[in-house]
Amino acid sequence: MQAARLHGYTDDMSDALSVDEIDRPDIEQSDGVLIEVEGAGWCQTDNHIIEGMWDEYAPQDLPMTLGHENAGIVAETGDEVTLVEEGDPVICHPVQTCGICRPCRLGEDMYCKNSAFNGLTTNGGFAEYLLTNERAVIPLPDGVDPTDIAPHADAGITAYHAVKKAVDELNPGDTSVVIGVGGLGHIGVQCLEAMSAADIVAVDIKDEALELADEIGAHHTVNAADEDLPDIIADLTDDDGAQQVIDFVGGDETTGLAPEIVAAGGDHHIVGYGGHIHEPSQALVNGEFAYRGTLVGKYAELQELVALVDRGDVELRTERHDLGEINTVAERLEHNEIEGRAVILPP
Repeated sequence: MQAARLHGYTDDMSDALSVDEIDRPDIEQSDGVLIEVEGAGWCQTDNHIIEGMWDEYAPQDLPMTLGHENAGIVAETGDEVTLVEEGDPVICHPVQTCGICRPCRLGEDMYCKNSAFNGLTTNGGFAEYLLTNERAVIPLPDGVDPTDIAPHADAGITAYHAVKKAVDELNPGDTSVVIGVGGLGHIGVQCLEAMSAADIVAVDIKDEALELADEIGAHHTVNAADEDLPDIIADLTDDDGAQQVIDFVGGDETTGLAPEIVAAGGDHHIVGYGGHIHEPSQALVNGEFAYRGTLVGKYAELQELVALVDRGDVELRTERHDLGEINTVAERLEHNEIEGRAVILPP
């Protein structure tokens, strides 16, 4: 089968991956599930993996097939699999978990001590077939296209996971700020609109992204390239600040906004990454606000997100590309030229 493989870390996205001919994976465990990939979302994390940013946290054994946002059709199952059968459409949680370690017993899938992360620590879905396990697959409702929903396996669930934490702290009439209305942020706006009665402020530096935010539920939009965000938040909240800020950019310039825009006792959720947090400890003490990290989400949260998609509450904006265009997609995302999410199609 054909697969897009990373052979060595590089900052040059123009030839980051090579499309190689490799063996189709075989099921070797009784809970294994082989997926014929229908679509695999390209993520900013893929760019970061290519750059070697994740090697310190999750060492990769190169060459490796990337792709952690995967959906498709069940091609084969292990002997003990009962959840799905051949021919079923599914979306795949990116993490294959063991189910028996303490974090798994607590329902904290992302903390599994024996996990395998497709496209990060084991082969992913930029290929014709993906090997995963029964605990990672979620059957899709009738009428949901695996290709269209594939990016929800990470982009969707990560945005949903952050929003779900924020919604727990939001009351009707509170203000929530979404920074960055891209592949994740446009999902975050929709989840906030569906799950809370908060006033939603969408922030970006591109007018097209803000037009999209306005279409999908934002109550206010701010172009941070032209407008002063702290002043606007102060005006909208009578100087109280936003109770919850969800930062899908995670750069130095956005994390540094927290002391000026987060309300006392509020949270600044870090979803995008690549920057740093450089704030005096006194700023956190004085405002009693918190920075909170976000790492994908739980299996059950992906089920919940699929339910929102099936109800029509969350819609992905996607563009499709053939596997041979994969480096073009990487370059375009590096230059912030993709609106919504790019989906890679197998040959």
